[in-house]
Amino acid sequence: MKRVLIFGLPGSGKSTLAEKLTEILGNADWHNADKIRETFDDWDFSPEGRERQSLRMRDYVRKSVAKGNYGIADFVCPTNELREKNVPEYVVWMNTIEEGRFEDTNKMFVKPEKFNFQVTTQDAKKWAPIILKEIK
Repeated sequence: MKRVLIFGLPGSGKSTLAEKLTEILGNADWHNADKIRETFDDWDFSPEGRERQSLRMRDYVRKSVAKGNYGIADFVCPTNELREKNVPEYVVWMNTIEEGRFEDTNKMFVKPEKFNFQVTTQDAKKWAPIILKEIK
């Protein structure tokens, strides 16, 4: 099973794609950043807070893979450094919008140096089956 990172700006369609991909994979756990932040009551979006969140996401995904499932992390993950620390085996960049709704995130978001798949439209029903074939 693989560790999958779906990242992009807020509002780019990450959660919609992650939900659809989880559904069609069957043996997958979907880890949504907002739900995990809520669990930890940690809404710190400073660089330190974002790194802490990235490591949490990484740990949740690793636990999914350890129990024999795909682990899907769905979060902004705005820098190449954070993406690498997340240690994904398959990376999906949601490149569907120019700007998100949070100016601080827009300012720190860096286009990725590495990714396996780039999604260019918000159409999870179209993209999820294509990504599924690549992941398997």
